[in-house]
Amino acid sequence: MALKPEPKAPFHSVQYALRVLESVSTHDGGVTDTQLSRETGLPAGHLVSLLLTLRREGYVEQITDGAYVVGASLAELGSGATRRRAVEARLQETLTQLRDSVGAAVYVSRYVDGEIRITQVADGPRTPAVNEWVDFRSAGHASAIGKCLLTQLDRNGRRDHLARHRTARLTSRTITNEKVLFSKLDSQPATVPVLDIQEYAVGTVCAAVPLTAGASAGCLALSLPIEDAHRLRSAADTLNRRAAPLLLSMAL
Repeated sequence: MALKPEPKAPFHSVQYALRVLESVSTHDGGVTDTQLSRETGLPAGHLVSLLLTLRREGYVEQITDGAYVVGASLAELGSGATRRRAVEARLQETLTQLRDSVGAAVYVSRYVDGEIRITQVADGPRTPAVNEWVDFRSAGHASAIGKCLLTQLDRNGRRDHLARHRTARLTSRTITNEKVLFSKLDSQPATVPVLDIQEYAVGTVCAAVPLTAGASAGCLALSLPIEDAHRLRSAADTLNRRAAPLLLSMAL
């Protein structure tokens, strides 16, 4: 399986954020935004928005003289099992906040060893997770999660997946023709959420955005009952905006 070239957003923002964090971590006494701009080569306007995000997520803190230092969230990240637990806890906290913000169950999924895997979920009584009536591993052609992951694979990777998981008709809206499916995947803009309008399950609508970290394809997704379909577009836009901080948590 090979990944397609990285789309422009939110990945570039994360790369810039990592560059800023590398610079901040080399200055024990703090570093000003002017110096950060000089060291990273980022324009002041771009740097301001990145620093706001990094402060909100706790990766940097601003001290009394206005300089930036390493924040608690970054300091908590060690190595090995400690680091994994810290990343997972931070990611779950962010997912819970996102769930409450969009009023929908939210999911993180990855494509691992040729299979679709839901790695983390934030749901609740008012935001129930979708009923997985068909295993997500077999519904890549229909679910927003699956389609979003498949867009990140090259054609050989897609064909390999569909050779193992046939495009069964799950609802009247499910695309089962491989040529039509590939055409839709190829025409999907990288910066636009992938939608599932009752393709996986009658009574459910979903959206997903890519989260490609390293060599692994991933995505951030949400689901809503059909009676809340009018909120899907705005919820998907919020999902897209919040993808960069989540990807940053995964990349650290």
